Amino acid sequence: MKNAPGLIHSILTPLLGESVMKTNGKGPALLRLNNQKRVMAQLRKLRVTSRQDLAEALTLSKNTVSLIIDDLLEQGLIEELGPVSVAAAGRPKIGITLRPEKLKSAGVMVERNVIHWRVCDYFSQVLAEATLRTDTRHPTRLLAELAMLCRELTERYPDLLGIGLGFPGIVDPRRGWMHISLPLEWQDVDLLTTLRKHVRLPISIMNNVKAAALLAVGQSGLSPESGHFYLRISEGIGGALVQQGQVFTGHSWTAGEAGHLIVQPGGPRCSCGRRGCLEALVSKPAVNQLLAQHQPGLSWQNRDSAPRVVDTVMAQAGGYLGAALSQIMLLLNPATIIIDCPWNVSERFCKAVRDTAHGNALAFTAAHTQLHFPETRIDPANGLALAVLEQSEQRVG
Repeated sequence: MKNAPGLIHSILTPLLGESVMKTNGKGPALLRLNNQKRVMAQLRKLRVTSRQDLAEALTLSKNTVSLIIDDLLEQGLIEELGPVSVAAAGRPKIGITLRPEKLKSAGVMVERNVIHWRVCDYFSQVLAEATLRTDTRHPTRLLAELAMLCRELTERYPDLLGIGLGFPGIVDPRRGWMHISLPLEWQDVDLLTTLRKHVRLPISIMNNVKAAALLAVGQSGLSPESGHFYLRISEGIGGALVQQGQVFTGHSWTAGEAGHLIVQPGGPRCSCGRRGCLEALVSKPAVNQLLAQHQPGLSWQNRDSAPRVVDTVMAQAGGYLGAALSQIMLLLNPATIIIDCPWNVSERFCKAVRDTAHGNALAFTAAHTQLHFPETRIDPANGLALAVLEQSEQRVG
């Protein structure tokens, strides 16, 4: 079997498609490469399938699919599982599945004074992770630290397809440029150029929340044809609209910034300088501050000591969030809104969100928008690793 770098070099990206490019002519080579990418994406999505089902789903000839599958078998990237169905006539379908451990990606998430990384297999299962405390105040110093980390991950995992790096703030993913980050107190920082000088692997730069949105929608089994909105509540609040499997960033990369919708005019001051933003009312610091105002010393961590006070605060926070979601329903009309929030364990909070959102939106719109409150939180580092895989599967030419 070929070594790991050789496997990667021959499969997924133009840089990795050397064996494909040896076919006669640029057109056939490009077509073959794109077909390989489509097959890999479908295998990742379905987990177990057959040559016949792949050909039908991708509208490719059985011969084309068989040639690609034979290449992948030879390289050890997939394995056959034996017959999965036996018809009365004709050849039985042979099950095939990816060997997800053979291709890996990494996600590195930066937050205030924290770097969190994960290495995942091709099915987004976590293989390794770590959280590092550091000083994030100085961009040059932090980028040097990130470059060193990326080199270490590359050496430790030579079969990495690429590394996704996520940051809080307004990020242009194409340029790899940080326009502004309130949590990091950065402005106008070239993220990509510095990292590319030291890291040979493909690098993807994203906003943390938008990376988490990709994973949240993918894990929920939602239809990629519909639009879905992901809202993340943590130290701050961010959101993203995922449409056709892609994150919509908007003209100035601020699409989905639901944390800065004003839901209480004249309310508490937000980190952005305005008053009454959702983030200033429902984020982790905001809720803990509100709990302490009702009862000194009370916080989310010791909430069991005053359940009635907590219920009151949760109902209030849920009302604020519901008011914001009703605006999202009307403006974006998503099929689903995924609320990734520590307060989801509170029935009072979830009820207040639903009641207020449905009460403030048009009845028809609300009836066609599902609110989803997942119990398990999404890790943006996983989403960043997934973004690398999806980028490697994108068609070229």
